[in-house]
Amino acid sequence: MSDRDEPTYDPDDPRLDPRFRSDFGSEPEYDAEDAGLDLTSPQLGPDLPEFGPEATDEDRERADRVFEQLLQRLGEGDPQPRLEPVRRVLELLGDPHRAYPVIHITGTNGKTSTSRMIESLLRANGLRPGLLTSPHLTRFTERILVDGEPIADERIAYNWDDIQPYLRMVDESLTEAGEQRLTFFEALTVLAFASFADAPVDVAVIEVGMGGEWDATNVVESQVSVFTPIALDHQNRLGSSLAEIARTKSGIIKPLSEVVSAVQPPSALAELQRAAELTESRLVVEGNGFSVTTSVGVGGQLITIQGRAGEYRDVVLPLYGDHQAHNAALAVAAVESFLGGGTTPLDPEVVSGGLGAVTSPGRLQLVGVEPSVLVDAAHNPHGAQSLAAALTTYFSFSPIIAVVGVLGDKEAEGMLRALNPLVAEFVVTTAPSDRARDADDLAAVAVKVAGADRVRVEPSIGAALDVAREEAAEHENGAVVVFGSIALVGRAIEMAADEGWKP
Repeated sequence: MSDRDEPTYDPDDPRLDPRFRSDFGSEPEYDAEDAGLDLTSPQLGPDLPEFGPEATDEDRERADRVFEQLLQRLGEGDPQPRLEPVRRVLELLGDPHRAYPVIHITGTNGKTSTSRMIESLLRANGLRPGLLTSPHLTRFTERILVDGEPIADERIAYNWDDIQPYLRMVDESLTEAGEQRLTFFEALTVLAFASFADAPVDVAVIEVGMGGEWDATNVVESQVSVFTPIALDHQNRLGSSLAEIARTKSGIIKPLSEVVSAVQPPSALAELQRAAELTESRLVVEGNGFSVTTSVGVGGQLITIQGRAGEYRDVVLPLYGDHQAHNAALAVAAVESFLGGGTTPLDPEVVSGGLGAVTSPGRLQLVGVEPSVLVDAAHNPHGAQSLAAALTTYFSFSPIIAVVGVLGDKEAEGMLRALNPLVAEFVVTTAPSDRARDADDLAAVAVKVAGADRVRVEPSIGAALDVAREEAAEHENGAVVVFGSIALVGRAIEMAADEGWKP
């Protein structure tokens, strides 16, 4: 009988389960002494203040150097379908990813928003969570949150220094075997897991980087698996059909775990059902297992969630878009599943507090006024459709000037068609990424969708935003919407802050 046949944690305090405590002094499987490593000394960061006073310039420089070193590795656009190298590093570190229970999240759209909602609900319940999410908008430390805050510069730098010998050991063994050394995302995942153990956290909310089955994060033994809506994206990596993509994503489901899912297309749902059955896990799906209703409210929406175990009425959600209401219901179901196996209601005041405090940067975020400037991380047709629906329901802007830039592997035409009925003009630019689609190439697609008279090309992001803001400002209710690439959205957020677009 698996140890998972027994209760995996105390619903009142998941920190009490000894199965999630690791012995950081245990001897690793690999011979570290031959590599000159001292495993008798602490392997993670020193006893630094967790957040404390404002970071010094030196702290920030050290953290920025960590990012520079990560960038020297193979980038996130070329993930390696493997788990073993990450496992090796973590074993050398004493398996820090086993020091806390895990809620693991995958899907095509809504992962980050749902992850942030789960994290906020856990904090409202008195727990100290860690959150690994990607990509970042402005600084990479946004990807690793401890107790609701980006990890401190000094701590990320110390933890990075501490895991370096173990990264080098595995890098060398991979190189000798003719394989690619640890990638950017693999090294970042190890850093996050070590940082969470060092903090320490009570529970980790882990967002998959890409796919699921072979994603670097899938070394965890999660207690709850969460699936946001699955749609076509990354077909060159995950498969050409919804069923293939869902099959890859279903690989995060662990034996005898709780599985919660948003509404899925039939072919995708069939794959989740198959995986749940094979792992003897319990799957609940929105519509049958939980549900949500929503109405427009000031600064967001008012939602009522029927969870797995309780009903939570008239909860203020300070985010726009019906899709965010569904993300909130999924988050509540996930936390119910984690804290009580889906049988114990959460405190309604805690739900209200957790969801009322949630933020989701870069998701229909207002970054400028006079004219209004909204940024949204929609970067595939499904996300663009959600953006269009939210603009129609929650706003009355006219005209809308869209600034758009996409990556080369994205389905640009589908995104543009989703927004075309609402947009007066598309200002096409080049997203700030080495994988970006050239502005002129993207403009040709935009002309096909909207006509030449509604498309303008501005390769410079700054010029594109300036032009769009000037045109929108000529109308009393004009607005700018920036979408198509998370990197583009991040740059717009930086410019808005630097130039003071919003008081």
